[in-house]
Amino acid sequence: MIKKIPVIDLKQHQAVSGKSGMRDTYQPLNTVFASSANPVEIAQGLRLNGADEMYIADLDLIESKGHNINDVKMANTIIPVMFDGGVKNCESFEFFLDYAYKIIIPTETLESIEEMEKIFEKYPKERIVVSVDTKNSQLLSKNFDMSLKDFKEILIDLNPNEIILLDISGVGTEKGYNKELLEEFSDLKDKLIIAGGLNKDSLGELESLGIKKVLIGTSLHSGEVKLLG
Repeated sequence: MIKKIPVIDLKQHQAVSGKSGMRDTYQPLNTVFASSANPVEIAQGLRLNGADEMYIADLDLIESKGHNINDVKMANTIIPVMFDGGVKNCESFEFFLDYAYKIIIPTETLESIEEMEKIFEKYPKERIVVSVDTKNSQLLSKNFDMSLKDFKEILIDLNPNEIILLDISGVGTEKGYNKELLEEFSDLKDKLIIAGGLNKDSLGELESLGIKKVLIGTSLHSGEVKLLG
């Protein structure tokens, strides 16, 4: 059975929803798991429905517009949180370890490959998740220019336990997963967590391809996809 890890994005202490990474247009999240967009209430609803892990992205922190890390810490007392706060370097990774169970290293915000290597030297792999952020089939990074193929070679050397494969242009669209991207990383499929645009049909396809975990937001919160089963 493929594991569905629920996703929420936070902005100004509320869970929000939106499409394709256009963060200015995000609205408060309507979810079947809670009567409000309060992240702690949503975490409680997810826990009651069988979730044993959740993914939270702090959009304010990622965009340097404040933060929601106390909300993240509260949610983490209810369900272990895989947290994206826009890690730039080893120092910011270390800071977030007090707030969540696993910390994501996203290519979008990472300062350099050297900083990622430092993190892997210093901290246990159980607490590290690398997010391969892509847009239009290119590696998305603000700070270094590298092909997906070259970045994959670095990942093979570092050998992380978990790798998120995120197609940002698919977020919130429910259009299905990016097949070309998955093919590019198919030799790492035991480590992959597929994210961005997943719908009900995608789950069966991904499971048949041997994918063990997915991140799922829109179709889960709407009730179209069930958390278990």
